[in-house]
Amino acid sequence: MAKETLTEASIEHVLKAVGHLVRLPRARMWLDYDEPADVLYVHFTPEPCSTRSEMREDDVILDYRGKRLVGVTILDASTR
Repeated sequence: MAKETLTEASIEHVLKAVGHLVRLPRARMWLDYDEPADVLYVHFTPEPCSTRSEMREDDVILDYRGKRLVGVTILDASTR
């Protein structure tokens, strides 16, 4: 597997996101991006396991296990 290097532009994108990420309700999270579908998955548990989902009007899906928020799915992620 080839090593991927971050470009300066990519590092700048990460730095812009940091201030928002540290304000999320959980200290640990896992990110998965499906490029062909343009969907970003943010998981607050190591294994995604929701029992119900709630679709918002802004094409964001909140995933719950019981009453606990376990993930967020963002559709059309690259355009936000």
